[in-house]
Amino acid sequence: MNYHDIIIRPVLTEKTYDMIGSKIYTFIVDKKANRTDVKQAVEAVFEGVKVDKVNIVNKMGKIKRQGRYEGRRPATKKAYVTLKKDSKGIEFFDSMQ
Repeated sequence: MNYHDIIIRPVLTEKTYDMIGSKIYTFIVDKKANRTDVKQAVEAVFEGVKVDKVNIVNKMGKIKRQGRYEGRRPATKKAYVTLKKDSKGIEFFDSMQ
């Protein structure tokens, strides 16, 4: 699997903006990716970044209805990536603070 396929998109909410100051970044990642895959992908995609730890949350999709039919939105996997203290920040997020 390619490193760019593992990281799907960043999560940009008020809560994640507050965590950027602590060098914690949030990404939606591939469902098959594990912690090691996410760590290697972040270090490869973003130059000069050293990952300290990765926490992963599986989020089940919401149940939605249309008339009498029920369905589910797709499930996602979210990764909280904590950088080391001596590591530089991710430039993409630094411009948003």
